[in-house]
Amino acid sequence: MLLSRLEGLDARFEEVSTLITDPSVIADQPRYVRLTKEYHDLEEILKVKNEYSRTLAGLEESKTVLASESDEEMRELAREEIDACTARIPELEERIKLLLIPSDPDDAKNAVLEIRGGTGGDEAALFAGDLFRMYQKYAERKGWQLAVSSMSEGAAGGFKEIVCTLTGDGVYGTMKYESGVHRVQRVPATETQGRVHTSAATVAVLPEAEEFDVEIHEGEIKWDTFRSGGAGGQNVNKVESGVRLRYNWKNPVTSQTEEILIECTETRDQPKNKERALSRLRTFIYDKEHQKYVDDIASRRKTMVSTGDRSAKIRTYNYPQGRITDHRINYTVYNLAAFMDGDIQECIDRLTVAENAEKLKEAEL
Repeated sequence: MLLSRLEGLDARFEEVSTLITDPSVIADQPRYVRLTKEYHDLEEILKVKNEYSRTLAGLEESKTVLASESDEEMRELAREEIDACTARIPELEERIKLLLIPSDPDDAKNAVLEIRGGTGGDEAALFAGDLFRMYQKYAERKGWQLAVSSMSEGAAGGFKEIVCTLTGDGVYGTMKYESGVHRVQRVPATETQGRVHTSAATVAVLPEAEEFDVEIHEGEIKWDTFRSGGAGGQNVNKVESGVRLRYNWKNPVTSQTEEILIECTETRDQPKNKERALSRLRTFIYDKEHQKYVDDIASRRKTMVSTGDRSAKIRTYNYPQGRITDHRINYTVYNLAAFMDGDIQECIDRLTVAENAEKLKEAEL
């Protein structure tokens, strides 16, 4: 029975509730953050468990009333309660099963979004720009904050590469489905014969690393400052607000020491640029050191829904037909204009459902 799988959760919830008020635990930030997340996860599952228990009890009580009561009005109320409980129980069981599956610890984190023009030259850069605007619009709909860290503009517009940070509630858990190759089929503005060209852009979504996720020896970082170029006008160009960091890092996979170079010209404030460059350094190292974890997850999943594989073609945007096709779940819609305007939630919802179905199958729940 499903309730038997929830035994012991109440006791653990009480234990965690006590631990997160312990000063020694609060002082140990990594442990405190883990326990706080566990507290919220347990609180959610216990809330559903209690409703499930009440619904089962209500069903049995109503069956007893129906079997023993002679008053027709009471019998009718019992029948209505039985129907309501019978409909609600499968919904609660499905919810409990999903909550019993261990969640990805990165899902609640902010995300670093990297978009790069791939094959297709100028057209690929233009498409990368279109994808950036699509995610910018989506972030606005979600109430997320988007901050551009670095960019390299294409000769004809768009971006050869653009890196930004998305900040909000559960950003990585939502955006992780966007990692991969996005293919576009359309007539480029430079095409005089009206022929449809195919080009591509790659999207990588990484969980933003927090300070205690990776170990960085800040005293070993070499900093340079420079005057920012490009957009921003003379106020930016007059002062050395741009920052560049160099850091020697030992790759745990190859055991080789690599120099990491990161530039940030995002704001006119040099300390803020330093802070954001450090955040990008942590995220870069976090991503490298957790690649094995991502690979292990990918090997266990059959769906290719959120493996983090950045070389897999995940979606095609066909402009002549006004069509979007997500190849992982065979999802096709003909609302390309709205999709490119940030209306991508339905596609993400379907990807989430597909992944949850695979998780339930693997967990044999």
